[in-house]
Amino acid sequence: MTSDRFRAGVRRRPQRHLPLQVLLGFLVVYFLVPFWWVIVNSSKDAPGLFGGGNTLWFADRIDYLGNLEQLFTYDNGIYGRWILNSTLYALVGGVGATVLAVMAGYGFAKYRFAARRFSFSLVLGALMVPATALVIPTFMMFSEFGLTNTIWAVILPSLLNPFGVYLMHVYARDAVPDEILDAARADGAGEVRTFLQVAFPLMRPAVVTVLLLSAVASWNNYFLPLAMLSDNRLFPVTVGLGLWQGIASANNAGSTSLWSLIVMGALVSVVPLVIAFFTLQRHWRGGLSVGGLR
Repeated sequence: MTSDRFRAGVRRRPQRHLPLQVLLGFLVVYFLVPFWWVIVNSSKDAPGLFGGGNTLWFADRIDYLGNLEQLFTYDNGIYGRWILNSTLYALVGGVGATVLAVMAGYGFAKYRFAARRFSFSLVLGALMVPATALVIPTFMMFSEFGLTNTIWAVILPSLLNPFGVYLMHVYARDAVPDEILDAARADGAGEVRTFLQVAFPLMRPAVVTVLLLSAVASWNNYFLPLAMLSDNRLFPVTVGLGLWQGIASANNAGSTSLWSLIVMGALVSVVPLVIAFFTLQRHWRGGLSVGGLR
């Protein structure tokens, strides 16, 4: 009797989860099709792109290396400079936003000070404000200080991450017991040492999460640098590809087909994000293990 019930339960279990599996399969296809389209079409030249063939499969002529070489040599290699600019903005903005979010979130979670609730309410209120709504006021403020059309016009606004502060506050409040901090203080450790050697290892999964989200947001940022920058040598790759798209739409590129370069440039711009994700994922798992052992 028991074995019959077990077999019946095994048979019913896949049927119960079948709608969820179908939904997940649909979402996987939905998110992978655009990426597959970029991979396929980055191998095509202009006739292959507009020749009327299958847009989700390779053309007769596959030329990744030719498109890649043309991408990094067109207009004196301006695309390489855009990649370096995006890397600078993502690294400085992502690391800076993470440092500020960790300190602010830990302070809100573990210290009691005047106007703490009011200050944290301001952080929560900032979460409700769309980032694009702040671009024009930020531009007017930066123009008063002469910071527009500089790298600081992109980096400084990226350092403010209210969601990162909120995430670090919630994680530090639940993952860092007050008893461990009190024990470290009783052993003579100062506040800085207590944070670096006791609290920070327990917070590492959340730190990696905030770092990844901040870096990706800085890398994909479009509207802010578009409004702040006028020198194309300071553009990130997102604004640079938008510039090329405008030129290609107006047919002002001469004999060069920018559409092939745009698609290849979009593919290359995704590679650093994929590398960053898989690199930080190792620290993600390691941080979870450290938190579990402690």
